[in-house]
Amino acid sequence: MASADDPSPADIDPDTFRELGYRTVDLIADYYEDVEDRPVYPQAEPAEIVAAFDEPLPEDGEDPASVLDAVEERVLPYATHNPSPRYFGFVMGSGTPLAPLAEAVAATVNMNAGGWHPAPSGTEVERRCVRWLAEAVGYPADTGGLLTSGGTMANVTALLSALRDGTDYETRGPGLQGDDRPRYTLYMADHEGHSSVVRAADLLNLGRDAVRLVPSDEDFTMDVEALEAMLEADAADGDAPFCVVGQAGSINVSAIDPLSTIADVCAERDLWFHVDGACGAVGAMVPEFAPRYDGMERADSVTLDPHKWLFVPYECGAVLVRDQSVLARTFAMDAAYLRGSVAETPEEFDYYEFGPQMSRGFRALKLWTSLKHYGLEGYRTLLRESVDCAEHLDARVRAHDDFAAVQEPNLYIYSFRYVPADLQDALADPPAVPLERVHQYLDRLNQGITDSVVENGLAFLTTTTIHGRRSLRMSVCNHRTTTEDIDAVFEALAETGADLDAAWRESASLPV
Repeated sequence: MASADDPSPADIDPDTFRELGYRTVDLIADYYEDVEDRPVYPQAEPAEIVAAFDEPLPEDGEDPASVLDAVEERVLPYATHNPSPRYFGFVMGSGTPLAPLAEAVAATVNMNAGGWHPAPSGTEVERRCVRWLAEAVGYPADTGGLLTSGGTMANVTALLSALRDGTDYETRGPGLQGDDRPRYTLYMADHEGHSSVVRAADLLNLGRDAVRLVPSDEDFTMDVEALEAMLEADAADGDAPFCVVGQAGSINVSAIDPLSTIADVCAERDLWFHVDGACGAVGAMVPEFAPRYDGMERADSVTLDPHKWLFVPYECGAVLVRDQSVLARTFAMDAAYLRGSVAETPEEFDYYEFGPQMSRGFRALKLWTSLKHYGLEGYRTLLRESVDCAEHLDARVRAHDDFAAVQEPNLYIYSFRYVPADLQDALADPPAVPLERVHQYLDRLNQGITDSVVENGLAFLTTTTIHGRRSLRMSVCNHRTTTEDIDAVFEALAETGADLDAAWRESASLPV
């Protein structure tokens, strides 16, 4: 049995732990120093990666140094290097440098940020971060809110709050059983609305069909007149609209819906107005960008993800809810074991009363240290650089004969297509071959270009669908990215596109 003089055998003696810690810090420092020289995507076949981790459950423990050897020899070489300045996939922040140190401290103290008693300082750090996020984007600073795993759980939190605040949808006691209810409906733009909203509707047992897709204008933003017509028609059919979701920086083209106009519609009809700003809401902290977000401050709730454009490592999402009492009415519960012997005071704040989780990691420390490290001005500089890179990419696209722009540059996410010049002419003046064959070939070509560039390790990017056609998509969500990185990747895309087109054109039965 362990004692003060004979510590638990599960622990590591302090001197050995220091050696391991120094080694780990050296590993992290070396990683940051040479990350731009690493292949962004692992240069190995999937079978090789699977085989590297195909080992039995250890019967006997290993020496801690050998465990770190395995991390260095197997985990890092087979990682996709999101911190690389040429990582442009999905919407993934690049990792602020203080965050790994903050995460180590958070894991060491191991507070459960679900309640005050197990996490006094953890609770207050999170409360302060929520207030700082609100202040930064121009939202009321006395908001309720909390950190979540990401945008999906932030949207689930907001939409359940909206549902229980604005309807008779009471499920805590009866669940889904009980009297017949109307169909509760919510609304988002058809092209750029995020799939997490559909997932949230599914998780809340509203059904995916409850999400009504509102037609978009040519700039990919919600057509508010169409929204009003849909609200009228659905109400006339006996449905119960309860929420409209506006985008503040969408997933494919960084579109920002007309938030002020949507806020007017919601106010007139007493609907919950939710802004999904997971990708782009933090852009409102930049003064010259702020007018684009006019109306976001009127929303009943806003989601934003620090692990996206604030560059904080995973997991770190956030939801702001204007009226904290709505969160309490939505999530509050009680159990005897949750109440300790310490007398409660008005200052004590239990996060399990205001969100879906009871056990919660100390996510806030890495956000708190990052916000303190950069400050508003530091972050504004980094956000401007991301937007500059996206605008530089747009300029390269428009200047090249074999690329086609599909959007105006907005924030930092930019989609475009590789379309050889002669096929651009063919689309404008249809050739003898069917147009659909040309489109199918271009879809295949754009996917092939992406796959090739990713597989050779130069960069990581993805494709998406814009107006039904496969497009290249680059998310410049990395504080290390420069216009030189943009140029290097763009030139590789152009070269790869030309090579694949030359190799594939004849077999596609298209004009050579």
